[in-house]
Amino acid sequence: MIGMDIIRARDYEDMSLKAAGIVADLIRKKPDAVLGLATGSSPIGLYKALIDMYQRGELDMSGVTTANLDEYVGLSPDNEQSYRYFMDHYLFDHVNIDKARTFVPDGMSEDADAECRRYEALLSKIGERDLQLLGLGLDGHIGFNEPSEAFSDVTCCVELDQSTIEANKRFFSSAEEVPGKAYTMGIGTIMRAKKILMVVNGEAKAGILEKVMRGPVCPGVPASILRFHRDVTIVADEAALSKCL
Repeated sequence: MIGMDIIRARDYEDMSLKAAGIVADLIRKKPDAVLGLATGSSPIGLYKALIDMYQRGELDMSGVTTANLDEYVGLSPDNEQSYRYFMDHYLFDHVNIDKARTFVPDGMSEDADAECRRYEALLSKIGERDLQLLGLGLDGHIGFNEPSEAFSDVTCCVELDQSTIEANKRFFSSAEEVPGKAYTMGIGTIMRAKKILMVVNGEAKAGILEKVMRGPVCPGVPASILRFHRDVTIVADEAALSKCL
């Protein structure tokens, strides 16, 4: 592991506070930081902690630029299940960030290849991400980069694995309503961030986290590639780390 730092947390709340502290410290040191952000249940507590800091006058996000990992194909920004809506609801609407500098792939684009090229070019334009936030899928996916035969390099449109659809159906009325495709930063795109921060919680993630940290580096476990990044911090609770201790 080239630059992997493991921070142990008691539980989800402790994990969220510790991870939020890392993000907040970066913003205080670099008020114009570029952040790569993630959705899903794992970072919600982190976002709440950032909001609390802002409301206490301890955090200024007015100069921050953000770019999200992914977005469902076919969902408009005002759809409650879209990741643009998620970010507005869980963070952007509650802090002093300039929404004109918050970027998410366009799920309504009719040309998938063009949208992937546009988003990758946008990422280059806004500058290298100072920090990329990640969760960890039960199958080892990061962003929507599912297990495959090769690591993806740039932003791409992917077919979602059934396991991912099943994991995400709790946000929809049924599994049938979960979009089958999504735009996602590629593994190469993720790895080009200066620092990576991954949050992992719960006993259900213990097995896959052990594979990420100790198993072979392979595209069958996409997150395993993080062991080759120069600066990775994993903040995980005791349940998620139970097979790694």
